[in-house]
Amino acid sequence: MTLPHILLIAVGLAADAFAVSLAEGVALREVSVGHTTRVAAHFGVFQAAMPVVGWLAGSAMQSWLACVDHWVAFGLLALIGGKMLLDAATNFEAERVREPSCGARLLCLSVATSIDALAVGMSLAMLQVRIWVPALVIGLVTGGLSALGVQIGDRVGRRLGRWAEAAGGIVLCLIGLEILVHHMR
Repeated sequence: MTLPHILLIAVGLAADAFAVSLAEGVALREVSVGHTTRVAAHFGVFQAAMPVVGWLAGSAMQSWLACVDHWVAFGLLALIGGKMLLDAATNFEAERVREPSCGARLLCLSVATSIDALAVGMSLAMLQVRIWVPALVIGLVTGGLSALGVQIGDRVGRRLGRWAEAAGGIVLCLIGLEILVHHMR
């Protein structure tokens, strides 16, 4: 597998992490280097680790994981997106001071945005592709795009307030729905 192919896979896998990072940037009152680093590191590490896990699991578990991966991703994204919509509809300013870039929320988002990378790892195992370079590239691309997403989200959030938070919630729900619909075809 060539580097351009790996980069295309990495960008494709990083798209949902980028969108979620935008929503996280919107949700913060002020984005610091720490916020950006935490989101980028979590998303990058999870996105790099999942193909390795998938590759190690190989084809033995592929049919079982394919049956539930889209439901897990949909559920996590819909839950967090729904909460963002609720926050936007109620007391936006009080919610905007919370810390969405750490804890269980960030862990759930990291898992939800990296589940598709698990399937990529399994596919690479079946193609007998060594996993280490693709996993590293996937993690680095995801981390970089996630950092960019948080920064852009911060600027949008300051300008658009609760409308941006509502849009972020809708985006998360739509990403979850797209994952679900794509896997049910």
